[in-house]
Amino acid sequence: MDYSVAFVEENRLFGELIRGADPALPVPTCPGWTVQQLFRHVGRGDRWAAQMVAERSEHAIDPRSVSGGKPPADPEQAIDWLHEGAQLVIDAVAETGPDSPIWTFIGPRPSAWWIRRRLHEATVHRADAALALGLPYELSPALAADGISEFLDLLAHPGSGRPSPLDAGATLHLHASEDTLGSAGEWSISHGDDAIIWDNSHTKAAAAVRGRAVDLLLALTRRQSAAEAGVEVLGDQPIWETWLERTAF
Repeated sequence: MDYSVAFVEENRLFGELIRGADPALPVPTCPGWTVQQLFRHVGRGDRWAAQMVAERSEHAIDPRSVSGGKPPADPEQAIDWLHEGAQLVIDAVAETGPDSPIWTFIGPRPSAWWIRRRLHEATVHRADAALALGLPYELSPALAADGISEFLDLLAHPGSGRPSPLDAGATLHLHASEDTLGSAGEWSISHGDDAIIWDNSHTKAAAAVRGRAVDLLLALTRRQSAAEAGVEVLGDQPIWETWLERTAF
């Protein structure tokens, strides 16, 4: 997958959803936020990442100090500001070098890590906007599956200080219904000493969740309940419920 191309497209789609929306509209999946706050969060977050990459930062910078971090008041100029932020990330990675180590919240990573992270920030927040506006939300199976894998990668990082989403001995399997995904649509997850352990394998687990990749992503990121997303939870349901409780961001 070309993450840069996907990032630009998801950023565009997010902007088109926001264009013309009531900025004061509440976003139920981000409690306390309005559409305007969601928009600013995404746009400023891109510039935040771009600035850290450009500066080869070894530590986090305060998002409030980001250059150009406030969108213009004019709605059309604000959409341009959003798109410019995504391009700034891509350009910063190209200029710095995709393998250059940069600060991330899971430790130093190659600068290209930020393109994939910002891509999936856009996919999930586009879902937030669509749900707030009562509009349908779709994502290609491959992109949704990659979003699930990226989410699990974040949870697999040790030393977060958060309790493991799975208790010792508990196992969870996610299964995407699209045959075209192959092993990329299978996720077997178990408890580790400091974090979860996962791989793209098909194994029997104490609990399993099955559905389209996009619906699994919505349920996994707590944008919709399993019932709302239309996914099936099999086996030990408390494992899934505990998972959701402990993975809230």
